[in-house]
Amino acid sequence: MILVFGGTTEGRRAAEVLEEAGSLYYYSTKTGEQELTLHHGVRIDGALDAEAMKAFCQQHEIRLIVDAAHPFATMLHQTIADVASDMQIPVVRYERIYPPRDPDITWIDDYNDIIAADLHGQTLLATTGVQSISKLKWLEAKGVKVIYRILNRESSIRLAHQQGATDDQLCFYHTGDSPQADAILLKESGLSGGFVEKVEEAKANGMRIIALKRPESTQKDCIVTPHSQRENATLAKREPSLLCTVNGPYGLRRAVEKLLPEFYPLHSGLTTGTCATAAAVAATIRLTKGKTPAEVPVLLPNGETITVPVGYADGYAYCIKEAGDDPDVTNGIEIRAKVSAANDSDCNATLSKRELFRTVRVSLLSSAALEIEGGEGVGRFTLPGFDYPPGEAAINKGPRQMIEQNLQSILSPLLCQAECGVANPSHPSPLKITISVPDGEEIAKRTFNPRLGIEGGISIIGVSGIVKPFSEEAFIDSIRKCVQVALASGTDRIVINSGGKSERFVKALYPTLPQQAFVEYGNYIGETLRIIADLSPLTSHHSPLHVTLGVMLGKAVKLAAGNLDTHSRKTTMDKAFIQQMLQEAGISIDISDMTLARELWKRIPKDKQTEFACTVIRHCEEHCKPLLPNGQLTILLIDDDGTIHSL
Repeated sequence: MILVFGGTTEGRRAAEVLEEAGSLYYYSTKTGEQELTLHHGVRIDGALDAEAMKAFCQQHEIRLIVDAAHPFATMLHQTIADVASDMQIPVVRYERIYPPRDPDITWIDDYNDIIAADLHGQTLLATTGVQSISKLKWLEAKGVKVIYRILNRESSIRLAHQQGATDDQLCFYHTGDSPQADAILLKESGLSGGFVEKVEEAKANGMRIIALKRPESTQKDCIVTPHSQRENATLAKREPSLLCTVNGPYGLRRAVEKLLPEFYPLHSGLTTGTCATAAAVAATIRLTKGKTPAEVPVLLPNGETITVPVGYADGYAYCIKEAGDDPDVTNGIEIRAKVSAANDSDCNATLSKRELFRTVRVSLLSSAALEIEGGEGVGRFTLPGFDYPPGEAAINKGPRQMIEQNLQSILSPLLCQAECGVANPSHPSPLKITISVPDGEEIAKRTFNPRLGIEGGISIIGVSGIVKPFSEEAFIDSIRKCVQVALASGTDRIVINSGGKSERFVKALYPTLPQQAFVEYGNYIGETLRIIADLSPLTSHHSPLHVTLGVMLGKAVKLAAGNLDTHSRKTTMDKAFIQQMLQEAGISIDISDMTLARELWKRIPKDKQTEFACTVIRHCEEHCKPLLPNGQLTILLIDDDGTIHSL
């Protein structure tokens, strides 16, 4: 059983991750005021001291704790650490993502570090929470006018008054109330705490910014010995019992799968893109630092960092592809990365540190990109329509960007260590990363690559970096749960979309909708509409529910042909039907050599794209509207650059 300490954005995200399992867990908050809909989680509200926490863990057989509490909740973190240490329960700390510390901000370790003399006669806007009011009252005696921004709820206002704040000293979040102030006091609350936005607003208003650093204890890990190894272990001293720290949903799921394998019926895996990135990171660390860590950090496209196991051999590093429970012929393959200077593929053993610094410095100062190449077992594009032209290695845009972003974080600091001037910035010698997959050519024969015109090996792919496995039944069940949550939120519109990319585009059209209103259908468009139709009469809505379906062209042409499940194993692109739709739109082009539907956006004349989009949408409506008899359906067709077409 799992116990989550939440009440934060991270707590909410942790609950979303655990809900995917369909297993029972407990979610604890101090005040019970966080709005949260749980289907498999049981809420427990009220503060728990050490004894109460121990009793709860014993009574409910807690085997894993997820600490997603606020980073400044130091007493709670310590209580969790003490209880976990005493009871030998592993802890996963769900930490926030923090931007680099801005040198233009005054950073302090404690409220007493504020220099009152610098603020004498000025107004300070304190956004550090209602609990900090008593810690800042001393500034008022030093001639500083302090205004406290707090949550607009009765319990917060009551506590503010108890600490001596008057009504004219209070302002509230989310009310448009922005008092004039000379300086602002912030907590280093990370990206999810809106720290960046608060800083930008303060700078725009010409305010001096003072920031309280997050507690040091939130930046450290202390590994708990696994249960199988604990019997002969003794703890020399009590420390925070954090088995691992994660800073995003994928990392949390993988940690839970590792520590409590039975919690999820199916386990996640890594994309080939993540494995290639991990191998490239490992090879670069060995080349630049002479180290060979068993795991390396990989920054994913969503901004979180996970650790990935790697290995090393003569001249390259490698990562073993881990598919989890997703059926994948690439499971267990070895993905290799070799890093060298672009003009010397065999320099790994001989490139001196001085030469390496110069190579990196020239490359970065001249904005020369890292060269990413495909070696043995990595396929080549032979047809147009992909991210890169025919002849290029089949390493998609997402993985290339992951590799570049991760390696720049390693290479950029070398600029500060470079010993001499730049040789010739107009002729840089960037580093080359060669990705290879032994047996990749043979494995590719069991994939769709030959049909797509990718020859000679597998493709390196992955948008999110993580593979989340779902059986058809489990995925549809998860859709049903998401629709239930959306309807429970009270929204008058549900926006269904295929995944992260399409959701980003349609979200911009509905900025005021709650996050719960957006539901991912994957490939199950028809089933999702049926679920909405089935559940919506059970709500209190008196008017028809509005449903927006966001779809990209690859799925749209399948849907237009009547395929309500667009998975590639069940249906393929029907060129004859696409040709029919082109004719209906008055467009005459040859698509006989077309590989992917999205190529149509480049082939159709600009002045005809809207008419074609409307034709596709009308055909989609023919099949979708009957599934939603009591709702109003809007279909949005999204092209690759985010342009949205509608009727």
